[in-house]
Amino acid sequence: MSFNLSAIAVRERAVSLFFIVLLAAAGVYAFLMLGRAEDPNFTIKTLTVTTVWPGATAREMQDLVAEPLEKRLQELTWYDRVETTTRPGYAYMMVTLKDSTPPSVVQEEFYQARKKLGDEARNLPSGVYGPFVNDEYSDVSFALYALKAKGMPMRELARQAEAIRQDLLHVPGVKKINILGERPEQIFVEFSYARLATLGVSAQDLVAAVQRQNTVTPAGSIDTKGPRVFIRIDGAYDSVQAIADTPIAAAGRTLKLSDIAEVRRGYEDPPTYLIRRQGEPTIMLAAVMQEGWDGRALGRALEDRTAAIAQSLPLGMTLDKVSDQAVNINSAVDEFMLKFAMALGVVLLISLISMGWRVGIVVAAAVPLTLAVVFLIMLETGQFFDRITLGALILALGLLVDDAIIAIEVMVVKMEEGMDRIKAAAYAWSHTAAPMLSGTLVTIAGFLPVGFALSSAGEYAGNIFWVVGFALIVSWIVAVVFTPYLGVKMLPAIKPIEGGHHGSTARRTIGACAGPSPLPCVTSS
Repeated sequence: MSFNLSAIAVRERAVSLFFIVLLAAAGVYAFLMLGRAEDPNFTIKTLTVTTVWPGATAREMQDLVAEPLEKRLQELTWYDRVETTTRPGYAYMMVTLKDSTPPSVVQEEFYQARKKLGDEARNLPSGVYGPFVNDEYSDVSFALYALKAKGMPMRELARQAEAIRQDLLHVPGVKKINILGERPEQIFVEFSYARLATLGVSAQDLVAAVQRQNTVTPAGSIDTKGPRVFIRIDGAYDSVQAIADTPIAAAGRTLKLSDIAEVRRGYEDPPTYLIRRQGEPTIMLAAVMQEGWDGRALGRALEDRTAAIAQSLPLGMTLDKVSDQAVNINSAVDEFMLKFAMALGVVLLISLISMGWRVGIVVAAAVPLTLAVVFLIMLETGQFFDRITLGALILALGLLVDDAIIAIEVMVVKMEEGMDRIKAAAYAWSHTAAPMLSGTLVTIAGFLPVGFALSSAGEYAGNIFWVVGFALIVSWIVAVVFTPYLGVKMLPAIKPIEGGHHGSTARRTIGACAGPSPLPCVTSS
């Protein structure tokens, strides 16, 4: 006896029912556990390189700094191009790898770029700072929080921001926390050149005196019978007043630095950039999410954590949420879920109306059962609900019922010819399983270019192929295993047609073959 999967499913009805219930329950669990994201992850194949040379012209930055670095970067295996911008004292380069670069080798290419730039740095002119490499160009702030306190010094606000940063780093799913808008503290020594000339002191003398006083140098150690005792010279600066008291030799006498210059504490001036919220100076904390994490779960965790932090802040200090990508994720996923539910409802409704409620229920049941298995596969393969996967599921909905329609139509036709429903279910496998599988594979093959495209577009949209492929293969399995079982259980008693049934069969055949399926029309023998 030849292998007949439909006959086995009908014969072992208890096992078939067990698997239907099991897969349905597992699908519901997978649906609830699947992560949600606005867009799928993809690799940014770009890094930036910055160099600074105070006093150099734009031409000197191009010829003496940028060009040697560009030549070394061209040695990268997957190098595509570099875009360089120079201005007096500054050069900015954006290095892009080929679009076909495999995501698995991008970090290695970035590492090689750092090595080559580090080797070339020693050959750059004296006085050049850098090159400074940023290979985390793709980091996106998942959530932004504004920390502000009216009248509080910026240095106190920065210390509080650092404490909050350490707290938020313990939230599962947080990759790092960036502090934005902080103005670095500086000590300003302001003097008059006219006064220095009168005293016979140059500006270089002031700088040299401050550097000598603030130098940290080893002073040796004393070996004892117990632990070794290290000797340290207590001369390093620890306050603004210590800087003001720095001795300066002038015209045969010793003066304090504060006697010939004003020493004060301040902030970077002019500032690199400032952040204000509602007109007040603000420090922003930007949370970056780990790759592959559930955005909605991270949003809830951050919401709970920041609420607890806000309760413990000093009086007058506030921590407000400025933006949260979890809101965008919820909006995008909910919108696609609504469209998905509407498409699913339309497919089920048409099946029920066009085939009658018993046959329609058998066909319609194949859709949620197929989706349950697809959700389980997505959970096991680490995929999320996002624009691409949900779009692929919507695309596949119209194709999921084709195989089930063909299988149940063959059963109905054979039962009208006088065959009992058990043999009719087995007939569905022996005469339609191979053509249905061929049509399924041909349809899946149409998405191959998307799934295996060696480009950023393929990396972004590649799940269209995998999700549609999973859905169609599972729909074929459901059509040849569970649909015959459901047909045996739910189809009504069909009386054989006296003298033939070709007219009735022709009408059903047209309905079964009217869709986009490449399968041949089913006719009776």
